[in-house]
Amino acid sequence: MAAKRVLVLDKEQIRKKSTRIAYQLLEDNFEEESLVLVGIAERGYVFAQRLKALLERISHLQVQLIKVTIDKTSSTLNAHTDIPVERAKDKVVILVDDVLNSGRTLAYGMGVFFNVPLKKMRTVVLIDRSHHQFPIFTDFSGLKLSTILKEHVTVNLHEHDGGEDAAWLT
Repeated sequence: MAAKRVLVLDKEQIRKKSTRIAYQLLEDNFEEESLVLVGIAERGYVFAQRLKALLERISHLQVQLIKVTIDKTSSTLNAHTDIPVERAKDKVVILVDDVLNSGRTLAYGMGVFFNVPLKKMRTVVLIDRSHHQFPIFTDFSGLKLSTILKEHVTVNLHEHDGGEDAAWLT
């Protein structure tokens, strides 16, 4: 029997939630001149690129983008960035991913910056599943979704996956 797939966000809903998050980031950082968006590869980075474009359209902020690639199967922090993390020194850093499930990925993403003095760090996810095994919580999310552990959330972002933007519960 095929698994049931339930649409939780369509293309328009993702667009609206992304815009709302961009405005929330602007409000949270209204006194800043610049931000560093750190996207967790792959879909978190695509989402961060979208937020960067939105922030640059609605504000005066200069937004720098860093891509973090994390070995999500490792039991220890094993990550690398596309540019040196020292470029985030004394700046506001926004860690971005598509889905928060256990919190492990965001915890590893934060770990990349432990030796860099930051002004502050915030977290953003498109969907927060609320199954935290780590003390990681989002500052900004598009959707908080209560699920059971055996269910999965799949996000499709056009730039990475092709097709239309959507998120499904399977």
